[in-house]
Amino acid sequence: MSRGDRTARTILAVLAVLGAWSLLALAAEAGPTLSGFSNAGNFLRRAWPLDFPPMAEILRQTGKTLAVVLLATLLSVVLGIVLATAATTFGRPVGLIARAAATAARAAPDVVLAVILIRFLGLGALPAVLAMGLHSAGMVGRLYAEAIDQADPQPQQALRAVGAGRSQVFCTAVLPQVTPAFIAIGLHRFDINLRISAILGYVGATGIGTELALSFGRLDYARGMAWACILFVLCALTELLSGAIRKAVLEDTGGSSPLGRRLFLVATLLLIGWSVASSGVLDLDPAGGWFETLKLFWPPGTAGADLGQALLTTVQVAFAATLLGSVLAVPLGSLAARNIAPNRFVYLVSRTLVLIVRGLPELVLAIVFVVITGPGPVAGTLALALGASGLLGKLVADSLEHVPPGPALALRSTGASRAQTYVGATFPQAAPTIVGNMLYQLDANLRAATLLGIVGGGGIGLYLLQAMRTREYEVVTMILLLLFAVVLALELLAGWLTRHLR
Repeated sequence: MSRGDRTARTILAVLAVLGAWSLLALAAEAGPTLSGFSNAGNFLRRAWPLDFPPMAEILRQTGKTLAVVLLATLLSVVLGIVLATAATTFGRPVGLIARAAATAARAAPDVVLAVILIRFLGLGALPAVLAMGLHSAGMVGRLYAEAIDQADPQPQQALRAVGAGRSQVFCTAVLPQVTPAFIAIGLHRFDINLRISAILGYVGATGIGTELALSFGRLDYARGMAWACILFVLCALTELLSGAIRKAVLEDTGGSSPLGRRLFLVATLLLIGWSVASSGVLDLDPAGGWFETLKLFWPPGTAGADLGQALLTTVQVAFAATLLGSVLAVPLGSLAARNIAPNRFVYLVSRTLVLIVRGLPELVLAIVFVVITGPGPVAGTLALALGASGLLGKLVADSLEHVPPGPALALRSTGASRAQTYVGATFPQAAPTIVGNMLYQLDANLRAATLLGIVGGGGIGLYLLQAMRTREYEVVTMILLLLFAVVLALELLAGWLTRHLR
């Protein structure tokens, strides 16, 4: 084992200890709030029976939500390709600028971008599309850059040897290899943006998120939970449809399906036209004084708020939720893997449970936990942990299913049990990928913890909401700078760990 590998494992152990410390620190705050579980009965009585709106209203708001999410995802894909290409193709100076831009986009919460854009463009669909699209472009660009870096270098070297330029090498040797990964990442981002759209409803965006915000704002839990169920069904159907598209377009016996690609392209173009027409994205009501508004964001300030402690709480929520979600996800994901599950019944039950948990938007979970346990970081931690267990459970299952079967078969031939084979051969092969997914989830939980603070999840999100409501834009700038520093440090650490653990 090299020195770098030993250092990586040490840092990973430190991160695990930080997760345990964060969980214990937040658990100490849970003592008084656990008495709030008596509120669960009152909440259920007020939420049942569910008060579903008329079908015409459901279809209208669902159509608006899907149109906004699709346009935002397409914007993020286009910008992500530009950032990834610049980061990997045009040399070190341009690459550093592109990677910094991607990190800055990821660090800026969607809801902050939405508030700023609503101030400039007015209420409606366009601010939501731009906010989700610009923020998503950071993560999409990062994943696209990783896909490009992992492309087979031999075709690229062959083209360079005959004098091909950078653009020719990229279009001829790189793009065909990474197109399947690009499509899969875009579909995954659509699923994430659908959940984010619920949060943007709290700052004046459109669609189901707005209806959720209005319902819970007037304590109409029956109508609010009805909209939450509609969003859950929509997320679950999106997950199923996304998997079917990936299978049809990407998992052909020849490596890819040209017919499937063409059908996918035609369907995408038709959906773009429908989204533009039905979302209201072209309905603008721009406000004046843009330059004067921008000046309010600088210089950054705190306005007397203890942002350091609030940021620490947000980081603790992210670490604790990731640890708790991982503890739930590893056994659940293992049983949801075909090559691990003891029988088909266990496999189907586990996969169904993963799908159900994956379909629960973190915003809805946070609102429910806030009602039960009271406002604070405990509610945010529980919501993120439950949500993370679904995503990580799926990723764990996929990682275990893709490990080479040779070592497991060799161990079974010596008389090892199923559990011994899992511990000794299957899981160790998938462990680096699983750890990488956990680090990715920690990165995602950090931003999600900020957003859930807006609905009572504790941490720096509460100060962010207050600063936006009171128009203390210098505090918003300071919070963004703090988040950018933490996200950048976490990304650099995660990238270094991933390289040394594989």
